[in-house]
Amino acid sequence: MLAVVGTVPDLTFDLTVGQVCLSGDQVVINGQHIPVNRGTSALIGAAFQTLSIFGKSEITAFLAGDIGLGSGSRKIYHHLVHDHALSGIETIVFHYLQPDVDWHNRVLFKLTDLENRPVMIADAGFMYAAKMSGQAADYDLFTPDAGELAFLADEDAPHPFYTRGFILHTDNTVPDLVQRAYQHDNAARYLLVKGATDYIMDQTGLLSSVDGPSTEAMEAIGGTGDTLTGIVSALISVGMDIPDAALAGAKINRLAGLAACPTPATQIAQIIAKIPEAVRKVLKDAP
Repeated sequence: MLAVVGTVPDLTFDLTVGQVCLSGDQVVINGQHIPVNRGTSALIGAAFQTLSIFGKSEITAFLAGDIGLGSGSRKIYHHLVHDHALSGIETIVFHYLQPDVDWHNRVLFKLTDLENRPVMIADAGFMYAAKMSGQAADYDLFTPDAGELAFLADEDAPHPFYTRGFILHTDNTVPDLVQRAYQHDNAARYLLVKGATDYIMDQTGLLSSVDGPSTEAMEAIGGTGDTLTGIVSALISVGMDIPDAALAGAKINRLAGLAACPTPATQIAQIIAKIPEAVRKVLKDAP
């Protein structure tokens, strides 16, 4: 089973745990509807559409409202540590959560103590917490963009705000930053670096990359990085090896974007709707 842990930008949305489904452009959990516009809801929508091709739809979500102040994130942390057994979860992806090193470590230790440790994926705020805690190497996959990668590569930065300028400089290529992140144990077993070119890497170097199709309008559409993480997480949850899932996911995300005929006004829900046909095409063409 795939589990998604994250927040939604709505302070009236209390801690909610349960199975999710997709209804049009809305994620539905326990009768509550969340627009699929970006963030964790976009990730869930993309994962749901991907799993539908495999005849699967089981996604358990741990969600709470948070606008960056941390109250919803703390409710999720507390629930994961004290109120939920976490058994039966085979793949878990952590997304937008307020970084909190102490709570991160409590969640991580609970997961690693399970008899069957799940595949652990982190993006966004929880990836920051993993790096800040010194426990990044315990994860199976991080999915940073170039800016987030720069933070992982800065061994001295205690927070993304303090990433040193020379590391952020454009002369630092993705492979160089990845090498630096691994040198200081600040990266997961695999990295999927999202950008104009998507890079799949591990500590040995570049495994594969995807740079097409390239649709310029997608750069202006919020949420395409979230959908990529959702697609890859779903593929991993159905048994694909992580490097293969990352490569296929990068291709699927780009093809779904192309199929939506995007303009800068395109909404992420329109791209999510094209994911099933993109999954069919990529997996059919896979060697």
